[in-house]
Amino acid sequence: MNDAVREWVAKAEGDFEAARELAAARQPKHDAICFHAQQCVEKLLKAVLVQVGIAPPHTHDLLKLHKLVGAALPAWKCETKELRFLTRGSVAFRYPGESATSAHSSAALSICTRLRERLLKLIEDQPDAYR
Repeated sequence: MNDAVREWVAKAEGDFEAARELAAARQPKHDAICFHAQQCVEKLLKAVLVQVGIAPPHTHDLLKLHKLVGAALPAWKCETKELRFLTRGSVAFRYPGESATSAHSSAALSICTRLRERLLKLIEDQPDAYR
């Protein structure tokens, strides 16, 4: 893993830890949990792209990133429904008009946790494109 990939992973891990801490708080911040869960997965998808030598696009759309990872690594599969859920949650709950519930944040953190494990393993299993 090169330094750029390590940096993406470190940023993702910061978002994961923030989501977990917010979820464990006496008064969980459901909107922020959803946001940080999405950010964790986004940054790990971008880390995978960097690991295989592809410059990640400037997007927050997990489906778009998922397709790029799948094109580079055809063995990569995941539920697009979950990616849509995370993407929507990170945007819809950032502004007035809609708020995340406990069920939203619980689902977002659960999806993030599962995808995080898979993406970290995927990064670990890929040869560094820059060696």
